[in-house]
Amino acid sequence: MVGVTDALPTAVRQARVVEEVGHRPWPMPEGQWVMAQTWDELLFAHWPVDIDQLRPLIPAGLELQAYDGAAWLGVTPFALQGLRLRGVPPAPYLSDFFELNVRTYVTAEGKPGIWFFSLDASSRFAVAAARRTYHLPYFFARMSRSRDAAGFQHRSARNGARFSGRYAPTGPDAPAAAGTLEHFLTERYCLYAEENGCLYRAEIHHPPWPLQPAEAEIAENTMGPAGVELAPTEPSLLHYARRQDVVVWRANPV
Repeated sequence: MVGVTDALPTAVRQARVVEEVGHRPWPMPEGQWVMAQTWDELLFAHWPVDIDQLRPLIPAGLELQAYDGAAWLGVTPFALQGLRLRGVPPAPYLSDFFELNVRTYVTAEGKPGIWFFSLDASSRFAVAAARRTYHLPYFFARMSRSRDAAGFQHRSARNGARFSGRYAPTGPDAPAAAGTLEHFLTERYCLYAEENGCLYRAEIHHPPWPLQPAEAEIAENTMGPAGVELAPTEPSLLHYARRQDVVVWRANPV
């Protein structure tokens, strides 16, 4: 259902996310956020993975987290729009593009967060900027995205890492209940990155995820990190989110 805030400009919606903080697992970061973005029509596709298979791929200083005895690996295709710095409107031609991320779940110093194995984007500008400022493994990829009565079709390809799939929501949205697997996978308020032996954390904030059950048909998926095979196995868990407005703080050494 379209909410009242849908009629607001993207920058206004983004700035207002800091008004809702009661769901956070720790207090809001000190200082001001520096970047905002909006994620549209996102799929969370998750697979359970043997802990011993992923643990060697996680840098020192981070603890790989598990749920019900398994680590979890997520593939998340979506459309990004409204990318901007604080106090600056989105730049034409630079602020809207497609992304596909591969992630797992880690913690350090009592702050559960996200570890990205890769972040593919259809914008060379975004790839260069994110690598420089957030030390993240961004890659430029050729992407296409379309929508029809059956849902969203997302394709991504670069250097042997390929994804092609269709997905669609199948039910109403609701926030994930605390303690559930859905909550464990989605309600995280920082990301971790590593460069030249230095571990970084960037705090993020957004409202609780409006998760909907989803269906997907994945035709090709070679996005798993080295030694982790995801295709042709279908995801064990699928969720869809129509939109999420997000603000991000600077990345700081852990």
